[in-house]
Formats: sequence, structure tokens, C-alpha cells
Amino acid sequence: MLQPKRIKHRKVHVGHLPAKAYKGATLNFGSYGLKTMESYFITAKQIESARRAMTRFIQRGGKVWIRVFPDRPMTAKPPEVGLGGGAGGLKEFVAAVGAGKILFEMDGVNEATAREAFRLAAHKLPVKTRVVKR
Repeated sequence: MLQPKRIKHRKVHVGHLPAKAYKGATLNFGSYGLKTMESYFITAKQIESARRAMTRFIQRGGKVWIRVFPDRPMTAKPPEVGLGGGAGGLKEFVAAVGAGKILFEMDGVNEATAREAFRLAAHKLPVKTRVVKR
């Protein structure tokens, strides 16, 4: 799974989600891309699960680029623990994704194969997505 090698602070404030993506909203590497339609925190497990679904479908053909990186630590308290005592321990790393951000790009396959691979990947993600092409 993707995660940073080092982080400056172990726990960070939750902050807010970007409403709309300005950076990373256009295709840069491949001919086809999977674009989000909503803002959300996407976990490293979800990104890895979507990547596996895509690469298994296209087998050895084509190349896949991952355009998001989960660099933000999320904390959670253990179950049945009351309020107080500060933030919980580190649970997972997430990527804060704004609406319109390209998550994955693909090249070297035909359009039908790319659409089906992205459809399989989209089922692993908690956001509405759309396939875009150059």
C-alpha cells in the first residue's frame, strides 16, 4: 500500500476537503482517465484495491499511472472508548481528493478495455467517477 516514508507530524487536524480540484484535473500521461465527481478522503487500501482490479483486467497490456498519493494521517479511537483523552492512534493514510481530480490514467489499450478496467476500479472507490479520454 502507498504511504509516506516519513511524516513531520504523527497526528494532524482533520481540516476540510477541497471543494473542487484545480491541479490534476486534466489528463497528463495516458489517453484515458478515471475522474472523481465528488470530494472525499480516499484511503490507501481503496487506491490499492482499485489498482489491482484494473491491472488484473488489462493483464500485461497497457500502462497505468496513479495520480493521487495518500499522504495525510487519519486517527481513530479504539471501539468502546469514551470521549476525552485527545485524538486516537494512527489508523490509516488518506488522500484528500477534490471533485474533478484524475485518480488513474491508462494508455496502451483500446477504449473498451480501458472503460471496463475503470468500471471495475470504480466499484472499489467510495466516490462517483467518470471515464474521460484525451
